[in-house]
Amino acid sequence: MRKRFDAQLQLGQTPIGEVAIPSKSRDELPPVLAGLQWIFKTPELNEEVFALLEAKVSGGREHHGTGRPGMDLWHILVLGVVRAALGCDYDRLEHTANYDTLVRRVMGLPEFGGEDAPLNGRTVRDNVAQVDEELLAEVNAAVARHGLALLKKTPRRS
Repeated sequence: MRKRFDAQLQLGQTPIGEVAIPSKSRDELPPVLAGLQWIFKTPELNEEVFALLEAKVSGGREHHGTGRPGMDLWHILVLGVVRAALGCDYDRLEHTANYDTLVRRVMGLPEFGGEDAPLNGRTVRDNVAQVDEELLAEVNAAVARHGLALLKKTPRRS
């Protein structure tokens, strides 16, 4: 079974919920990363999204620590959403995963990557390819449901 994410912080790692995401950027990536951060910080939504990921990625298979190393489910989700948002190929996605500090922070990885980065092109491609349009639509529907429920809980002003 794949891990959802590694809860043990490493040197140089910022907790995902505390990552400062620029709110005034005109780039398309910061709002996407803010949405992913909200998924991570909202327990009910987090549970629902991880259940969707586990069903899709693991497909009921047990992982016994053999074979090629995989990625945590959170890394797969973040990179799958980033790939869809940027419309990029796997080469750019590998570069982003290893050298974009903000993306690495939201993934829960230390800021420094470079030569010692744990994510190589084949690992990224093989894992992120499992995040298809159907899974993204299911995650999007879950986010929308939780967002609407949040709006319903907020008292209306007169």
